[in-house]
Amino acid sequence: MLNYVLRRILQAVPLMIGVSIIGFGLMHLAPGGPLAVYTLNPTITAQDIERIKVVFGLDQPVYVQYFKWALGMFTGSWGYTFFGGRPVLVVILERVPATLLLMGSALSIAIVVGMFVGILGAIRRYSVFDYLATTGAMFALSFPTFWFGLMAIYVFALQLRWLPSGGMYELGAEGEFFDLLRHLALPTMVLALVIVATWSRYTRSSFLEVIHQDYIRTARAKGLRAPAILFRHAFPNAVKPLIALLGVQLPFLFSGALVTETIFGWPGMGRLFVDALTMKEYPVLMGMMMFTAFFVIFSNLIADVAVAMIDPRIRLA
Repeated sequence: MLNYVLRRILQAVPLMIGVSIIGFGLMHLAPGGPLAVYTLNPTITAQDIERIKVVFGLDQPVYVQYFKWALGMFTGSWGYTFFGGRPVLVVILERVPATLLLMGSALSIAIVVGMFVGILGAIRRYSVFDYLATTGAMFALSFPTFWFGLMAIYVFALQLRWLPSGGMYELGAEGEFFDLLRHLALPTMVLALVIVATWSRYTRSSFLEVIHQDYIRTARAKGLRAPAILFRHAFPNAVKPLIALLGVQLPFLFSGALVTETIFGWPGMGRLFVDALTMKEYPVLMGMMMFTAFFVIFSNLIADVAVAMIDPRIRLA
């Protein structure tokens, strides 16, 4: 098992290096480059631009800039923002708790509801419930996240006035738990909706494949009750592809959080990314890209290790 984990970690290292090289190159290929926000300002002269290049090290060759930036990332110095000169790592870490709260809430709801709907759909195959669940999942997967967000704001915030339309707290109510829950409800519901549809479909397919295996028929022939067959025999084998799905879902969860946080004004990493993109804060964008890449790769590693622990045959692959 240790050899398998070490192998997977060694595979992640060149992947992170590749992500950093491609991301760094794309930032410098963007229209206007890192100094676009300065060059478009008519009050800044060419001499000012040259001084700014020297301050940020942009007068050096690209490969020198990359190696200095990579060394800083490795040592914990992620650079400084163009506006304000704040440490990039501090700026990102300030937004991480809000994003983790939103993503964790949405993912937890999606897994519980999605697995319940998928298992029930597999057990009652071709029933009215199964057809309704399939139709609902196709509907949820067919519309973009921002549309659901706008509809949720229109219905629950503007028409019914049950929930706030955005933000994390009411002004003056910072830190209050129930106020946080009220603001968390809509973005969590919107972010979880598409994930629920995906999990219900995968769970249904996985359980349909398992419950028709010979060992399940043998368990039925021995007179075991349906709950025992489902949770003791079918569940451990059906859950393996779902654990792998969890690692694959994280990039989509990040992209969904980006849209959701922008719509609802949630002060997380997604909102920070949009603001940094608008202001062309390339150090922040690079830092967020590497932070997200590390989180996704690490989560996939954890998912692979969990599958390998359940199925020892994976370790030999």
